[in-house]
Amino acid sequence: MSTRILGLSAFYHDSAAALVVDGAIVAAAQEERFSRKKHDAGFPAQAIDFCLHQAGVALSDIDHVVFYDKPFLKFERLLETWFTFAPRGFSAFRQAMPLWIKEKLFQKKIILGALQQQSSQPFDASRLLFAEHHQSHAASAFYPSPFDKAAILTMDGVGEWATTSMGIGDGHRLQVMKEIHFPHSLGLLYSAFTYYTGFRVNSGEYKVMGLAPYGEPRYVRAIYDHLIDVKEDGSFRLNMDYFDYCTGLTMTNQSFDRLFGAPPRQPEQPLEQRHMDLAASIQQVTEQVVVRMARALAAETGMENLCLAGGVALNCVANGKLLRDGCFKRLWVQPAAGDAGGALGAALAAWHDHLDQPRSVAAHRLDAMQGSYLGPEFTQQAIEQQLTTAGAHFRVLDDDALLEACVGALTAGKALGWFQGRMEFGPRALGARSILGDPRSPTMQSTLNLKVKFRESFRPFAPSVLREDVAQWFDLDADSPYMLLVDNVRQERRRAMTEAEQQLFGIDKLHVPRSDIPAVTHVDYSARIQTVHRDTNPRYHALISRFKQHTGCSVLVNTSFNVRGEPIVATPEQAFQRFMRTGIETLAVGNCFMDKEDQDPALQQCDEMNFDPD
Repeated sequence: MSTRILGLSAFYHDSAAALVVDGAIVAAAQEERFSRKKHDAGFPAQAIDFCLHQAGVALSDIDHVVFYDKPFLKFERLLETWFTFAPRGFSAFRQAMPLWIKEKLFQKKIILGALQQQSSQPFDASRLLFAEHHQSHAASAFYPSPFDKAAILTMDGVGEWATTSMGIGDGHRLQVMKEIHFPHSLGLLYSAFTYYTGFRVNSGEYKVMGLAPYGEPRYVRAIYDHLIDVKEDGSFRLNMDYFDYCTGLTMTNQSFDRLFGAPPRQPEQPLEQRHMDLAASIQQVTEQVVVRMARALAAETGMENLCLAGGVALNCVANGKLLRDGCFKRLWVQPAAGDAGGALGAALAAWHDHLDQPRSVAAHRLDAMQGSYLGPEFTQQAIEQQLTTAGAHFRVLDDDALLEACVGALTAGKALGWFQGRMEFGPRALGARSILGDPRSPTMQSTLNLKVKFRESFRPFAPSVLREDVAQWFDLDADSPYMLLVDNVRQERRRAMTEAEQQLFGIDKLHVPRSDIPAVTHVDYSARIQTVHRDTNPRYHALISRFKQHTGCSVLVNTSFNVRGEPIVATPEQAFQRFMRTGIETLAVGNCFMDKEDQDPALQQCDEMNFDPD
């Protein structure tokens, strides 16, 4: 008899569900993909329905449901924090208490009630388990990894108390060695700069990372002198005189403003050079702290492998620096490293820790994540039905003709919507729900940002490259299937800058082609690399291979199939709607191929002004 475990994360941000059967990952998805509400924090009812449907089971067939953190410990932390900072914390305390008393203290009851609504039979409360937040992160990092033994480092904003944890994974056992507790948090320090530079906390951190190469790290000394005290082993403490997240409703305070010479930038205000310098500075500090922690962990454990999870582990620039540092020989990062991945980690923790079940590492596979293609997929019949209902004009092509049509569009400089197979789990599009382009085009980055994604022009795009060719284009020669490692374009692929170009500042640098693949080469010659593997995504691998046959280039521009402020598309109908309302010229959904010029003009509607800031 199989053991089925459903993991859940909810009520903070990026709610998700994941289903594990006898230790194997069967399905996982974020609620936002179904609700169409970005970073949806609600109970993941639709994600649960998908997971159950994928496995062909009912909720009554589930042996355990596991929640990814412990609400009572979180409440304890909040009370202690408010009392510690009293009376400054009273306003936040007064605003938060009604919600806690009404809902959050009774989350077990709320979860049980929501599960009961989804079940045709009474749901046994004894089947509901709770994992600790960083236990869930650690489990998501180690158990799906390709390592029998590894050190584990988890870093995020905060769970119950822990903000950072260090430990060891060995077989099916996890051991936490040490933790850093709230309010001292590398994730919250980075989020403070996200807030201060005018971006949204818990989603705008990518923007800070992308903005950093345009700036100079002029504020690093000020950060170390005033904000964070870092020890030799990477442990750290923050100076809470500059932050307001313990006692108020913002991340920073007036002392922070005085330190950096101005109040926080308001969203949508112009970016100035100082904002780029602030981004460069906090990025450098984050990289240095992460590397120092990892070096100490390597020395203490003697391990050669490192697994990462938690929101800070999505900082792919820091991950690249960590890999190049060499303190660990191999690095594996959970693709859904944030709270969504906590649902998967909670389920795996229940299987291996709670039920004491063994773990096997398949040497011939990349890892246990199946390329992170764990979401819904659609049959060709369902695709054609949805597209017809939406009013699409499409051609149904065989596999070879589809690849030819797509490569023809790409080499003609067109953007291609690419909707194939199972949806990705995690924040990155990995060649299943992607918008693709020719990386050799010097205008592709700006075109995709401004006319397709409707977002800031500085935002970088990732290269998808055949795994077997990655070392021909980049300094990296390792697996990076989840777009979580940054490395440099190879020297011989770079374009030397003129003296005049070297004098440019800030965003002006954007318009200078840096390499043979300028659309994916950042201003510092770096790129956020996705290696594409034949065994996990054969169709995407075939497309890039066909593009290589025609052009000699085994790289494509890959960005997520969405526009600013909305989740990645989840259905063929959504893919067609997004195709019709943006500057995407061609679309491939399953074996259906569409040209914009063949569509009904009445269905075209530009969404440029119809999104929320992200």
